[in-house]
Amino acid sequence: MARIRTIKPEAFVSESLAAVSLTAERTFFGLLTQADDQGRYRDHAAIVAGQLWVLRPEHTPAEVEKDLAQLADAGLICRYKGPDDKCYLHIVTWHQHQKINRPSKSRLPACPRHNNAIGALARTEAVDVTQAVPSVSHGAVPDDALNRHGGGSERARDPQGSSVDMDTVDKPAGQEAFSELSRKPRGDVREPAVTPHSPDLGPRIMDLGSTPSGGASAPAPDTVSAQQLIAEYIAACPHRPPQDVLGHLGREVRKLLAEGIAPDHIKAGLVLHRTKGRHPSILPSLVHEAMNAAPAQPVIHRAWTNPTDVEAAYGEQL
Repeated sequence: MARIRTIKPEAFVSESLAAVSLTAERTFFGLLTQADDQGRYRDHAAIVAGQLWVLRPEHTPAEVEKDLAQLADAGLICRYKGPDDKCYLHIVTWHQHQKINRPSKSRLPACPRHNNAIGALARTEAVDVTQAVPSVSHGAVPDDALNRHGGGSERARDPQGSSVDMDTVDKPAGQEAFSELSRKPRGDVREPAVTPHSPDLGPRIMDLGSTPSGGASAPAPDTVSAQQLIAEYIAACPHRPPQDVLGHLGREVRKLLAEGIAPDHIKAGLVLHRTKGRHPSILPSLVHEAMNAAPAQPVIHRAWTNPTDVEAAYGEQL
């Protein structure tokens, strides 16, 4: 089964590939897609030709055999015989250029020459890793590792060999070892209640259910809300006004109350608005009229009397 493989840009400037023909290079790239996850494939020219050159019948198995010979001479593939007396090949630099995610085990026999070398290299790398990281058995932790990580024994030794109590040594902030589990216990453990006047927490802790005293946001005991004023407005109307009008009036009333306008003045403005039937946006003007309009002067009606001096009053008009 063909597989998706990686071809690096450096392959086109490879001196090893440049030493073989173009058909051999194409055969090599084709073998990358046919080899298994360990880079192995059957060394059979007819099989390779049937997989890679099926649409190019002019490139016969004999030509493919020449390609394989060139690749083997260039050190790009290794041809070997398995225990079953069948011929196999593998790509020599497979593990250097192909990174397989969760590779499957190969069903083909390994190369007797390169397999030992690859195994020795893997064992060498494993030894290097184990030497770089010190092994720590369960229950035995090196003292220097505990001292580096801030845990372990509470006593250490100074350069002279005497025992030093680590509790008496000043430690930087955040470097003390934990003496108990950080997980909070569950059950009957309860925290003390916090009051608004707790001396440790200061005045910024208050009961969220209480109303703050003082300030502009504190409502007066007898404050009339906008909803009450609008409800009185609706009750005085012969027919219920449209909802948009009531909503606009409610917003204007809330603004006037926030400014500190007396509810009686707002009521008077609403009365004028109801009688005139104007747009809700002029409610502030109507409230202003109700608040600050000068009272009309009373008209005094006097009975008509004839003037005492008729000539002076009418002159020559008589």
